[in-house]
Amino acid sequence: MKFNLPILKKNQSGSPAKTVETKQVPANQGNTSVLDLVAPAAIEVDFDYLKINNRFYRTLFVVGYPRYVSANWLAPLINFDHSLEVSMFIYPIEGKGVLDDLRRKIAEMQAEINMDVGRGVMINPATQAKLEDALVLQQDLVKGIERFFQFALYITIPADSLEELNHTTKQIESTLGALMIITKNTALSEVENGFKSTLPICQDALLFTRNMDTTSLGTTFPFTSSELTANEGILYGINQHNDSLVVFDRFSLENANSVIFAKSGAGKSYLVKLEALRSLMFGTEIIIIDPENEYKSLCEAVGGEFISFGFNSKTKINPFDLSQVYSEGENELGLKLLSLHSLFKVIMGELDSTQEAILDRALVATYKMKGITPDPASQKNEPPLMEDLYKTLIGMEEPQAKSLADKIEKFIKGSLTGIFDQKSNIDIKNPFTVFAIRDLEETLRPIAMFIILDYIWTRVRRDLKKRVLIVDEAWYLMKYPDSANFINSIAKRARKYYLGLTTISQNVEDFLSTDLGKAIITNSSIQILMKQHPAAIDKIAEVFYLSEGERQMLLSADIGEGLFFAGLNHVAIKVVASPDEHLLVSSSPKDVLKQQEASNQSSAAGQKEADNNQQSAVSNQSSAASSQTESVDSQKKETIKPVIEQIPTPAADQPPKTNQPAIRLKAEIVKDNG
Repeated sequence: MKFNLPILKKNQSGSPAKTVETKQVPANQGNTSVLDLVAPAAIEVDFDYLKINNRFYRTLFVVGYPRYVSANWLAPLINFDHSLEVSMFIYPIEGKGVLDDLRRKIAEMQAEINMDVGRGVMINPATQAKLEDALVLQQDLVKGIERFFQFALYITIPADSLEELNHTTKQIESTLGALMIITKNTALSEVENGFKSTLPICQDALLFTRNMDTTSLGTTFPFTSSELTANEGILYGINQHNDSLVVFDRFSLENANSVIFAKSGAGKSYLVKLEALRSLMFGTEIIIIDPENEYKSLCEAVGGEFISFGFNSKTKINPFDLSQVYSEGENELGLKLLSLHSLFKVIMGELDSTQEAILDRALVATYKMKGITPDPASQKNEPPLMEDLYKTLIGMEEPQAKSLADKIEKFIKGSLTGIFDQKSNIDIKNPFTVFAIRDLEETLRPIAMFIILDYIWTRVRRDLKKRVLIVDEAWYLMKYPDSANFINSIAKRARKYYLGLTTISQNVEDFLSTDLGKAIITNSSIQILMKQHPAAIDKIAEVFYLSEGERQMLLSADIGEGLFFAGLNHVAIKVVASPDEHLLVSSSPKDVLKQQEASNQSSAAGQKEADNNQQSAVSNQSSAASSQTESVDSQKKETIKPVIEQIPTPAADQPPKTNQPAIRLKAEIVKDNG
């Protein structure tokens, strides 16, 4: 085994050579150090860039700054859509020496201005501006208001190819040029020093500095990506950059849609439940499509409506329902027909052009049988059922119509009868509604999710209200182009109806493998990425333009940690909940068992209290009965007393005589007591 040990070689002129010699040392000769293991295979120093292995690097240094700047003026550089290595060096300067130099410089500029005035020449405006700045700075330094520093700013651009490096360099120069910042490339001997200056070793090998006071220096700090706190909204978590609160209102952005990607167990459902619970407290209506009954306990806790779909369920939805909303320029029946086309492609599979034409004629004829036409007035009639479409297809002359009827026969007469072929008997009135489809077979879930989504969309358009629609496990819909297109259309039009769509998926590859999945991300102003699998991180990094540090953060994130993107800004976030919220939203088996034990203990305590109350009631009844008996005895004794007093007392030497009345009364008392 051989190791390539790179050795930088300078020519006699001091400039780096364009090629690098490497000394090959066999592994069996001497000991191998750590530096030998981590060193790159080769380093090539060119005129204005550096090549390390197969990566290219170019360093820019700033030589000119604008005269006036505002806070956070480096935001375009920090938010640039490319990985950059930025270094800032700040050197405090002793005040006395600065004042001496400043006094001398002021005298020189004043002398230059006086000479121009004496010769009758126009004063140089640049000199006049510098003199004004110097006088203000001198006054502030003397008063101790400002301190003096030297500031250096370097930017190293990494790239996979020389073409990409040149293109990115031009983009950065253009971006900084718009801020009146002038940059130059390191060249020749400075290429290596420029690369060293942006390494995390705190070494400034270039020393291209600019004088700045305290106020000017404060504006260079890049605060742009470390704050996501608004004056209104709900709490999403803690900002891991600076421990501030991430408080945000999703409806304050251009649209209220969001996407959440995470592997199983990363805490995505925990975050969504918290958002739903907190949004509900601020008057937002919540609608959830739940494939695994994860939201049942939360729904019951807030008094929501839990609607379960299955073979034995009484809940029914008719996919042929119309919204009865009439917007100018829109054909409501036409939009419903397009939606039904997509639904039946999911049910029937791929259709050729002839089959699509037959299906279209059958759908139009089915509505016409119920007296429903494009005329809005006719759309108030009772809508047809799937059975009506089946009969229409059976009655058509085309042979392929019979094959289409066969594909939906199982929903009319077969094993799936009674699920999607009856009138709708539900209405979304509760502010927290959950549609559960866990009891349906795997093959029926995409169909059920499509029909429920279409029903919700139909109802949402009837009544304008602030709502959030949560679609869990959205990859079920992304597997089919037609259902994916339907959810994409909802994402595009949701803003018009004051609706925020939240799509959640753990199968990131399925979601991002299609253009429609990427379109949904583009139409979502909020994106939340949590812990990812190594197999999916490359695709996510490509779509979201993640830096290497952000990639590593998502791979090593703990439960409830991730990246929160809102518009142009993003932060690292940790989801937090109060103890009471945690009990409601946690789906961890450990927490579920604790909750069940607590519920059982509460039930047992309630039963014990009920038993105690019952015993207390029995005891009270017994006491009342005893008191009543004592009262009766007392009355009888009062009645008996005069009778006893009338009985003569036998003499001491005479045996007692039998006294029948006394015995009788005594027997009555015993009987009553018994």
